[in-house]
Formats: sequence, structure tokens, C-alpha cells
Amino acid sequence: MNQIPVTATGAERLKQELKELKFVRRPTVIEAIATARDHGDLKENAEYHAAREEQGFIEGRIAELESVLSNAQIIDVTKLNQTGRVVFGCTVDLIDVESEAQVSYQIVGDIEADINENRIAISSPIARAMVGKEEGEDVIVEAPSGAMEYVVTAVHYV
Repeated sequence: MNQIPVTATGAERLKQELKELKFVRRPTVIEAIATARDHGDLKENAEYHAAREEQGFIEGRIAELESVLSNAQIIDVTKLNQTGRVVFGCTVDLIDVESEAQVSYQIVGDIEADINENRIAISSPIARAMVGKEEGEDVIVEAPSGAMEYVVTAVHYV
């Protein structure tokens, strides 16, 4: 299997999530299943079915995280050659040319992307458009609603 790029901090977050799933949520759902079984008829036991569904989700996420972490190419951004170019793992400050809104994104691996935390996947259109750019350069992103233009104001390797 190909290596999956993951930032060092992202790998730590994934390891913490895996630990939480294995040692907190898994035992809790197993206990919930046992309790629901004690209530009798499993065919009409909503608690049992909900707990089993939760168990399936947890086991699937554990398998996914273990697979990603075993195939991860962990990249420590602070140890990269800081050339001022946008690369995987760096944080980029941008200004939207049209609205003059300022935004900052960290370019991360697909598994660790979270737009609410301003972490965007390397495979996203905006990240692909930014890679290789330097401070002061224009970034044009082809979006479904039309082209969006940004200016790179800063590149951080933190």
C-alpha cells in the first residue's frame, strides 16, 4: 500500500483518537451491549441494536486508524527546509482578492483534514493550487461556483 502523508501533530491526534476508541469507547459499548442483552428479547431491543451499531462504527474507525498509522509517512513541518514555498504541512495566510477576507489554512493529509480547524486536505483544489507558491503570489482556485483568487501573504512552518 502507498504511504499516506500525515503531519507529526496530525499523527499524534490520530494516535490519541485510537487510544480513546480502544480503551474508553470500546469497553463502554461492550458493557452497553451486555446490559441490553440482559433486558431480554433482542429482536425488539432498541438499546441492543443501537449499541451494536455503535460497536460497528468504533471497530471500523479503529481499523481505519490502524491502517493509516501503519502506512503513514509522518512529516514534521518544523524540520522541513524553510524556503518560503507552500508545501505539505505548512500554514498559509491568504487574502481573498474579491472580498479582502483573510484566512489561514494548514495543508494536511486527507485523514486529518478538518475545515472547522482550518486544516485542508492536500488533495483539495485550494491546497493543490497553493503548493509551490510563495509569499506575494496569486493563487487561482477553480471552484464549482467559479474561479476564486487569493494572494499568499505568509507561509509558516509550525
